[in-house]
Amino acid sequence: MADALLFIVLERLSSVIELQLRDELTLVFGVDSEIQSLTHTLRSIRNVLEDAERRQVGDKSVQDWLEKLKDMAYQMDDVVDEWSTAVLRSQIQGAENSSTSKEKVSSSCIPSPYLCFRQVASRRGIALKIKVIKQQLDSIDSERTRFNLAPSRSEKQPQRLITTSAIDISEVYGRDKDIDTILGHLLGKDCQQKSALYIVSIIGTGGMGKTTLAQLAYSHPEVKGHFEERIWVCVSDPFDPIRVCRAIVESLQKRPCYLHDLEAVQQEIQTCIAKKKFLLVLDDVWTEDYRLWEQLKNTLNNGAVESRILVTTRKESVVMMMGTTYKHLIRELSPQHAQMLFHRIAFLGKDREKEEELKETGEKIVHKCKGLPLALKTLANLMRLKNRKEEWENVLNNEVWKLDVFERELSPALLLSYYDLPPTIKRCFSYCAVFPKDSMIEVDKLIKLWMAQGYLNYDASKEMETIGREYFEYLAAGSFFQDLQKDDDDNIVRCKMHDIVHDFAQFLTKSECFSMEVDNENEGRIDLFFQNSRHATLTLRNGNLNFVSMCDMKNLHTLMLRRTFSSPIFLALPNLFRDLTCIRALDLTKTSLRELPKEVGEFIHLRYLNLSRCWNLKSLPETICDLCNLQTLNIDECGVLKKLPQAMGKLISLRHLCNFDTINLKGLPKGIGRLNSLQTLEEFVVSSDDNDECKIEDLRYLNNIRGRLKIRGLGEVENVEEAEKAEIKNKVHLHHLTLKFDLKGRGRKGVAEALKPHVDLKSLKIWGYSDIEWPSWVMRSSLTQLKNLTLKNCGNFSWMPPLGELPILEKLKIRGMDSVKYIGSEFLGSSSTIIFPKLKRLSFHHMKAWERWEVKEVEERSIMPCLSYLEIYGCQKLERLPDHLLHINTPLQKLVISNSNILQQHYRMDIGEDWHKVSHIPKVEDNLGADAAVTTLIRSFVSLILLYCFLCHCIHNYNN
Repeated sequence: MADALLFIVLERLSSVIELQLRDELTLVFGVDSEIQSLTHTLRSIRNVLEDAERRQVGDKSVQDWLEKLKDMAYQMDDVVDEWSTAVLRSQIQGAENSSTSKEKVSSSCIPSPYLCFRQVASRRGIALKIKVIKQQLDSIDSERTRFNLAPSRSEKQPQRLITTSAIDISEVYGRDKDIDTILGHLLGKDCQQKSALYIVSIIGTGGMGKTTLAQLAYSHPEVKGHFEERIWVCVSDPFDPIRVCRAIVESLQKRPCYLHDLEAVQQEIQTCIAKKKFLLVLDDVWTEDYRLWEQLKNTLNNGAVESRILVTTRKESVVMMMGTTYKHLIRELSPQHAQMLFHRIAFLGKDREKEEELKETGEKIVHKCKGLPLALKTLANLMRLKNRKEEWENVLNNEVWKLDVFERELSPALLLSYYDLPPTIKRCFSYCAVFPKDSMIEVDKLIKLWMAQGYLNYDASKEMETIGREYFEYLAAGSFFQDLQKDDDDNIVRCKMHDIVHDFAQFLTKSECFSMEVDNENEGRIDLFFQNSRHATLTLRNGNLNFVSMCDMKNLHTLMLRRTFSSPIFLALPNLFRDLTCIRALDLTKTSLRELPKEVGEFIHLRYLNLSRCWNLKSLPETICDLCNLQTLNIDECGVLKKLPQAMGKLISLRHLCNFDTINLKGLPKGIGRLNSLQTLEEFVVSSDDNDECKIEDLRYLNNIRGRLKIRGLGEVENVEEAEKAEIKNKVHLHHLTLKFDLKGRGRKGVAEALKPHVDLKSLKIWGYSDIEWPSWVMRSSLTQLKNLTLKNCGNFSWMPPLGELPILEKLKIRGMDSVKYIGSEFLGSSSTIIFPKLKRLSFHHMKAWERWEVKEVEERSIMPCLSYLEIYGCQKLERLPDHLLHINTPLQKLVISNSNILQQHYRMDIGEDWHKVSHIPKVEDNLGADAAVTTLIRSFVSLILLYCFLCHCIHNYNN
């Protein structure tokens, strides 16, 4: 960790000196000799850090020395970043002063050189800080001589980062008998008890697979069918009754719980589970205090007698305290199963000859893992990347296996895998201790946070985000992450850390990274956590925000706030913002923020600002435009935000402007079109009348945008030349594009023609296009890589384009094509022998005039051979479905007909005249019965005045 921090400082020192020389700037005088000496000392210390980090585990004095060094590295990083920011702002000032651009920027938005330096630090101030740091570092350097630390043999280079190696092993070895026994007790097969709470406790040491066993039981089909309610809560330490109770309520009600009175939450639970058969899993319980358990236990007594509580714990005393009905001791894997698990991972990709060479050494390594599944997976993933026998023997004979500290606290397998990581990736891993235990981690967010801290090595040939993704894949491949969730493109988007792995990250960082809950009991002690902390997540459990004024947060580099109550957090922000002088990442998501204090402009180090889902946020201060280092600004779902600061063109480092679902944002500042480093811009709003806001042509230079882009307000674009200037076809990194015109009858073919995307686009939605001719790039089916297509509210067309010729289209949704009466061969196209060759899901919604749908069979043509899902919704005039799609050999697995009365009558189960044509389809759904039931129910409410309906799609025409 210290190695990675010193590497960052050296890189930034080198970079800022290079900038000064290149641009002939001399912002800091009289420190040349200090900088040279400082650099030399840092490199000397780095040379012995590998040995120091190995020895710190068993040597407290080395550990203390490393803590001092880390603290000094953070201070150096802050000063060098001030210096770098001063250089960057001077460059911006020079560019603004010499600019001859037609776009004029108000002089009030351009800070004077004096103001710019006052905000960063005086030149003399930076020089003095560098000299003080040099003196302190010399003291730390002299102290290291008494440890006789050995220099590294060579500079450790990262191994090739394998981007396809994040193996999430789904097989569970050697637990069949365990799961059968647990299921027997949960389902009542192996128990006689009919009263009181029936508690099943799984007990075992850390990394034994207790949570995995509980997950297997929780998700078992018989368990899902047996219990009316299933609740999963990660308890961990400390045991907080109100937090656990609130988590139960949230699981039962499927929405956040903002109650912070224990009795109120208990009553809510009792109401939800009354006379219901429920399964409650309490994962990772540590407390031995019966009084705490009793507060939860007494809440659970009014469920059905067949309810069950499943507990996982490492401690026998917990099992006794909770009054366990059945205790299940989970033991080590048998030697045979341990070998199977290790071999499955470690020898992946190795040929038979290599397997024979390494087999004996591998068996000895397995023996050292003592049957612990987590240790076996971790080491197996490490050995998978090693091919030489010497490397395998180095792991087998490592002295780490002899350290008794791991018998008590941590796994030597984890430490061996950690030692094998390159320094920068070590730092990325240990940073994850800032996340609360058992929390779901968004991979994209994690990478942006790593970027904000400067943890990603510079590589001119790669984007920072790509490097971050490679680092994550490297860690996932080493089993440092688990519960991997993937998107449709097979990218990992979410993950968790095993609690043992999280404990290990916390062990490495000590108090440097921490996550804690703030409530009335620990509010007075919270300042102790901030004394040496740099990264913190605070979960606020009450409405009292006095801790903000009590704590010294000036050293924090990361602060993520979470709230679970309804009190306005914005009241505490002015005090909070006065302290965050070193902050690089600030996350205020889902808080009751109404406005951001203008002091945010003084956060010169800030690179990541997350304001997403601040549903009350009305405005952002103009001072935010002074954040020349800002890389990520997230305002997703800030629904009442109407305008962005005018000078956002000054945010020259901005790479991600996340503005999804900012529905009241009517335009974007003109300067955004100059931010050519921008990679994320989820919604581009075409302004209707304001000259200071973006027009369609301002997209021209944003060719680095990737992922998703929604362009709305296209109905305002009438000039084809302006649309051509947007150069949508050059946005080759875009995967998902939405073109939203409007519902006012505007949407010209020429404009749509000019908005042709690049041919490798994966997903397209056209919304509100109101011409009577499709653009040629739709008619020619030129988007050969398109997988998802939605045509919505294009109401003036009376015919469909030949979409059947799109070669890999998988999902097609057509909605609101009000003028279409007939769909036939024009929809299929004529140039291919296989029509819709990859189409899996097809949906038609709200086709008001649609009466006939024909698919004429032609010899040697295959039509929709992969279609598995067909949905017809709100098509009241459609009479029948094409017989070709319903034949006995159809791949169709699910047919949904809803709010389409004629069709529903034809295909209604058992009694419809065409039921025989669809009866072979595994799942056929229609809501005709639901319509009748709801009609009868509503008509029985003779005194009803007001009725709220949520997602009741079958309700319509009940005016009477």
